[in-house]
Amino acid sequence: MPGYLAALALALCPVLVAVRLIVLRRRGTDALHFGRIDNKDFLIPPFALAYFYAVFAGAFGWPLVGSGRFFSSTPVAWAGVALCFGGVLLVGLSLVAFGRSFRVGIDTDNPDKLVTSGVFAISRNPIYVGFGLVLLGQFLVFPSWVPLIYLLAALWLLNRQVLREEAFMREHYGREYADYCGRVRRYL
Repeated sequence: MPGYLAALALALCPVLVAVRLIVLRRRGTDALHFGRIDNKDFLIPPFALAYFYAVFAGAFGWPLVGSGRFFSSTPVAWAGVALCFGGVLLVGLSLVAFGRSFRVGIDTDNPDKLVTSGVFAISRNPIYVGFGLVLLGQFLVFPSWVPLIYLLAALWLLNRQVLREEAFMREHYGREYADYCGRVRRYL
């Protein structure tokens, strides 16, 4: 059961983001700017699809290379499920708090207002923290080398994106962003 729930949590993340993109588009906001600044972003989707397969393979018993587990613990797996759904909740709260300011990628042409309320009063990057929690939870449910490698790679990529966004925000929002950085931590 933990495997099925972990797979569901993983599936919910892109669904939440896609729904938010659709809602914003219907309201006249083009929120998809993926790959416009860095063409290497297009390497992410194939790796993400492979990760989705690995998680669903673990949940449903599909063939998977290197599916040997580091450990087997039902309480740890349930803790992983809790982290997954905590991460999904954080992603959802982030999307709501973003309002019309949500973007996938950096929108240099039409950036919206700086969001500092809601979950953004606790973390400057709650959506990335949420994704990280989901991935950590996935590893605890499916403790093998594939989720571990993806967890480590994703944390590096998420941090890389955060640093790129922070550079843009420092330039665009100036003192307002600097004050915000002084009050709120980057992650937790």
